[in-house]
Amino acid sequence: MDKERILVINPGSTSTKVAVYDDMETVFVENVAHSEAELAAFKELFDQYEYRKKLVLEAMERHEIDKNTLTTVVSRGGLLPPVPSGAFEVNDDIVWQLKNKPQNEHPSNLGAAIAKSIADDLGLTAYIYDPVTVDEMDEIAKVAGLPEMRRKSLGHPLNMRAVAHKYARKKGRAYGDMNLIIAHLGGGITISLHKKGRMIDMISDEEGPFSPERTGGLPLFQVIDEATQEQETQKTMMKRVKRQGGLVAHLGTNDARKVEEMIANGDQHAALVYEAMANSISKHIASLAAVARGNVDAIILTGGVAHSKMLTEWIIERVSFIAEVEVIPGENEMEALVSGVLRVRRGQEKVRTFKKVV
Repeated sequence: MDKERILVINPGSTSTKVAVYDDMETVFVENVAHSEAELAAFKELFDQYEYRKKLVLEAMERHEIDKNTLTTVVSRGGLLPPVPSGAFEVNDDIVWQLKNKPQNEHPSNLGAAIAKSIADDLGLTAYIYDPVTVDEMDEIAKVAGLPEMRRKSLGHPLNMRAVAHKYARKKGRAYGDMNLIIAHLGGGITISLHKKGRMIDMISDEEGPFSPERTGGLPLFQVIDEATQEQETQKTMMKRVKRQGGLVAHLGTNDARKVEEMIANGDQHAALVYEAMANSISKHIASLAAVARGNVDAIILTGGVAHSKMLTEWIIERVSFIAEVEVIPGENEMEALVSGVLRVRRGQEKVRTFKKVV
């Protein structure tokens, strides 16, 4: 079987990650940084299209990649309307949706358009895989305490499904035959239940455990009191819960390594807060075990903060009675995009077609 040579594009807020893989073998990975001044020159997000595309092509030139040796292109998916998991061939409808009517503005919305343009010039197919808006939640999981509100499937599906496939391969089983609970431990923490290949429930970072930067779920009556104070606005409250909560609010840092240094130096308050985060993560994992009626093959801890042995050991102590716990640290977004597309190219998964939602 001939190797696939895959160009991978991952546009972010302050950089664009570019990589080329021969199957799962890394040829190069580069993180092209963007200064605030550079991005400030663009009024609208899609005004950055030519600028970012040029940077992708220049990265390939720096690493002496002949673009004619590529066999396909894949990008991180942007904020489409809710979609099922898996691969989508990038068509005009995807580009239109992300340009004109995305769920929200984010640089990842540029990726599909850049990937399609490069692929079209080479007569290739471009894909996106497991965008943030993957929604396979059971209807019962979406019901909230007010009929005008719905629980949403917003998390880290790209990395979650990638580590699920990795774990299944390790066990010599199929992902679609297993029940898995996966906790992505990053700046925000999300936890999902995968039942026979579908993410049927998701605890988002607005309702789950607190994290390095986010508050997670808060006591509701106190939230209402706080939000209705004269000095608070929707903007200031959102900043507090998304960027100034969790470890930042309690300990002044979002860096778990610094927290562990504080603990090593005898800071008992830091130890209390850090273990409280592990305790909260564990409670939410256990809640999804209840949804699975206890039928759980494994619990997987992933994301950047899963590198913390102290934190993961606290979690394992609390949830190992449910199932085996596997730690697969890191976000691995580029590898996740490659492994997903390889499954499609090898006929192990079917590619999906997106139709725009006006």
